Amino acid sequence: MREFIYYSNKGRTSGNFDDLMEAGRMDIVCHIMINSFFLSQKMREDVKLHLLLNGPPDPPKHIEIQAKTSRGIPETGKKTGSIDISKKDIGGLIKRILYKYKKGKKSEPYQGMFIEKKSFIDLIDELKGRSIYLLDKKGDDISKVEIKENPIFIIGDNEGLPKKVKKYILKNKNVKPISIGPKVYFASHVVVILNNILDRNEI
Repeated sequence: MREFIYYSNKGRTSGNFDDLMEAGRMDIVCHIMINSFFLSQKMREDVKLHLLLNGPPDPPKHIEIQAKTSRGIPETGKKTGSIDISKKDIGGLIKRILYKYKKGKKSEPYQGMFIEKKSFIDLIDELKGRSIYLLDKKGDDISKVEIKENPIFIIGDNEGLPKKVKKYILKNKNVKPISIGPKVYFASHVVVILNNILDRNEI
């Protein structure tokens, strides 16, 4: 199992939005989800995705997703098992998940999809003991790093992680900064590159 944690500084934390781009770049969140789970004619079952949304009106929100091929992505208007999914479909699903948030508890509005009020730091603390890799342009080149089984990758948005948050998590000895090269890629492209590296190395 590979896990991706996407940190969004401004991602909307309620479902009352229409324009994905203006809702704290929720369009990027949709691309992250699509590139995490979808291959050509197939869905991945070896991925868990964490979306940490920190925008208005009620931050932070943690959405956790582990999709199943047999079910496809539910509540998108597509038939069960369909992988014919658009950014609009995913945006609508995320809106519905946010609407179904229940104060004070971790709820599962759809099978394998959870939402709760949880901070990024609390999530990282829960994952202590796991092998965690922070995508950072100053990190070690991934080609020279041993990626252990069941890895977790932290990917920031275009603003990156807040300095205080980054400083805190780097105190965790299991968090290792890594780089995928000298170029700066879109966050959703980083997911594709990481999936490819893990696939090629059968991790």
